[in-house]
Amino acid sequence: MQHEGVQVSGSAKTSRGVATVAEGVRAVLGDFSASERKVARSLLAAYPVAGLETVAQLAERAGVSPPTVVRFVSRLGFTGYPAFQQALMREVHERMGSPLEQFAEKQGALADQELLPYAASTFIDTLAHTFDELPEAEFTKAVDTICDRRKRIWLLGGQFSRVVAAYFAAHLRLLRTGVLEVDPAYDMRSTLVADADKNTVLIVFDYRRYDIDVVAFARLIAARGGTVVLLTDPWLSPAAEFAEIVLPARVEAPSPFDSLVPAMAVVEALVAAVTEKVGIAGKERLELFESARERLRAASTGKLDGTFIP
Repeated sequence: MQHEGVQVSGSAKTSRGVATVAEGVRAVLGDFSASERKVARSLLAAYPVAGLETVAQLAERAGVSPPTVVRFVSRLGFTGYPAFQQALMREVHERMGSPLEQFAEKQGALADQELLPYAASTFIDTLAHTFDELPEAEFTKAVDTICDRRKRIWLLGGQFSRVVAAYFAAHLRLLRTGVLEVDPAYDMRSTLVADADKNTVLIVFDYRRYDIDVVAFARLIAARGGTVVLLTDPWLSPAAEFAEIVLPARVEAPSPFDSLVPAMAVVEALVAAVTEKVGIAGKERLELFESARERLRAASTGKLDGTFIP
């Protein structure tokens, strides 16, 4: 299916025929020639800025000839490089959209319908699109990485997304050791940067109107050899430039404020997959938690193992 010059297929396809350029590139990455893949990787590594450069600049960035860039754009289904750049510019506008800009649009959408049916259809659509577009290979890699007991898992979110990070951290602590929710204080983050190494996995939640502090911290962890797992929106946080795993989720909401419902659904899917993968070890850890919880409850009431505690 082709829409606005963007050829979309596979996981990048939606029921409305709309996909970001990045989604379209990832969907057909295996179909490109070796030189075209260089262009694709250069674009994704500095997305969308690299695509807003001239043909010659993108070619130089990728180490290929300008005609290769033109062929790459054509393979994506665009009529030319200007159309490709127009699509990227539309994405930039969408990803930087503020609640103020969305107010009029949302009010107009509600003018002729009831709120609850509208909200229900919005969330159903965004959840369906999120899971349709979620890259299965990336999801599997994220689960494998989280379950690797040699790794320590750190989680970090922004102003709103830290709620999802905390929720995920609470579940992971029940299933494995070495899980830490990153403290927002700068001095604590500095300490963690010094501690980071190749056995560090940083799970970052960053959605549009991206948090520069979160991105900066993730960049430093990656520079120390850590693995960055990014949960973001379809327009991609700048942290995607150095993230090894990227799991996008839709953010459309019935209000002018972006929704974290699809992001939470992705986390719930990760929790289910991690629980399945850790198997008996996770069950035994849960049993230890339950046993400790009962003993602590007994201690708080003055009894422990049948003995009164004064």
